[in-house]
Amino acid sequence: MQNLRSAVYALAGLAFVGLAAAFAVSLTLVVAALLTVTLGARMLMGKTKRAPVYVKAKRREDVRVWNDGKGTIIDL
Repeated sequence: MQNLRSAVYALAGLAFVGLAAAFAVSLTLVVAALLTVTLGARMLMGKTKRAPVYVKAKRREDVRVWNDGKGTIIDL
């Protein structure tokens, strides 16, 4: 009787460990699938191209334009 009870406990413990492992694997697969879909969507969306902005000055003598090495500065 003692051996039978030990065998049942051992089988129950193995079943519990198997269920925990199956749950961990399935959870890992769900997270991996979610990350794959998210990264794929980000890759396919791409970035929008910015349109250039054109500025017209009202008075020509008040406009100062210079380049400081980082970009062109237009002082209106």
